[in-house]
Amino acid sequence: GGNDITNAGTFSGTATSAQYADLAEIYKADGEIAPGTVVCFGGDAEVTTCMDDGDKKVAGVVSTNPAYLMNSDADGVAVALTGRVPAKVTGKIAKGDMLVAAGNGCARAEADPKMGQVIGKALEDFDGAEGVIEVVVGRM
Repeated sequence: GGNDITNAGTFSGTATSAQYADLAEIYKADGEIAPGTVVCFGGDAEVTTCMDDGDKKVAGVVSTNPAYLMNSDADGVAVALTGRVPAKVTGKIAKGDMLVAAGNGCARAEADPKMGQVIGKALEDFDGAEGVIEVVVGRM
């Protein structure tokens, strides 16, 4: 019949579930920047690895595996805008702590962040020199 949907062919669309459910957008970067790295606006392109502690120009975290990627044809790095994303962190962090740039491309906990500094909130505890934890970006 004309309404036979079994031979509809392949389905193409956006995955509605992903290991990490972040929405990301491509920004031009001044080099290769690893997933989980905290980036800020600046450098020779649009974003660069965040090297200043508490930088107010923070852009976000480079996405590991975005569930949805805007501007995907552009060259650059996928910066997570909202959702859950793994982020490089340093120092003692409690679940729910607000995170700011620590310098060196990592994030750290900050009890009283200033406007423009917050990257997101920690989804898990961390107590070590450096590592990777899941962070919720875009929820201040």
